[in-house]
Amino acid sequence: MDLTLKIWRQASAGATGKFVNYPVSGISEDASFLEMLDVLNESLVMKGEEPVAFDHDCREGICGACSLYINGRPHGPDKGITTCQMHMRNFKDGETIVIEPWRAKPFPVIKDLMVDRSAFDEIIQAGGFISVRTGGVPDANAIPIPKRHADLAMDAAACIGCGACVAACKNASAMLFVAAKVSQFALLPQGKLEASERVRNMVTKMDELGFGNCTNTYACEAECPKEISVSHIARMNREYLVAKVTAPKE
Repeated sequence: MDLTLKIWRQASAGATGKFVNYPVSGISEDASFLEMLDVLNESLVMKGEEPVAFDHDCREGICGACSLYINGRPHGPDKGITTCQMHMRNFKDGETIVIEPWRAKPFPVIKDLMVDRSAFDEIIQAGGFISVRTGGVPDANAIPIPKRHADLAMDAAACIGCGACVAACKNASAMLFVAAKVSQFALLPQGKLEASERVRNMVTKMDELGFGNCTNTYACEAECPKEISVSHIARMNREYLVAKVTAPKE
């Protein structure tokens, strides 16, 4: 395959960025998207040019680091996968592929295609955990949990925090991410004790960091590589309303 890559280049967070065209040739349709970028970078290094900076880690669709905006879609044209799982057979020979970083104020560009997603870490630190002392690990059947609740909690916990929901949203909303992290505990008895404090703190932190509000376009669900349902947002809203109503007055 012969392709033209239109890639966003930005030397640093404070620098002015621009799109630069790079031709690549001889790309196998069985290569992954990141392998194709590796080929490009090898050619740039051989020419003495600066390689394109992009995030990656596991390359197995688990970590969510490979966060690229490809032809106007987070993680590219395929559905339910991360960038590292996408193969070049999804593109046509001779095609021009536009590659950008996430575009959101809370995700500032570090360099080229890399963005700082530590805002998600701050949201998790605000309450996305269980701190109750439970002693030793109990037997699996010691705490009765309805299978439906367990399944829904596991579905929510599948969120890898890649930020595709933010990138897809016209408001750069992090509601789907926060809702998934709230739901994975709200559905389980272990998470009930801190439920009110958790949802208040996480939503407050999300707002403080500058993420936008949800307007129910469902773009987040459509582009989520783990296909997290927007029903978790409804659950988070219910949890938040209850938390605000029952909060002790200061």
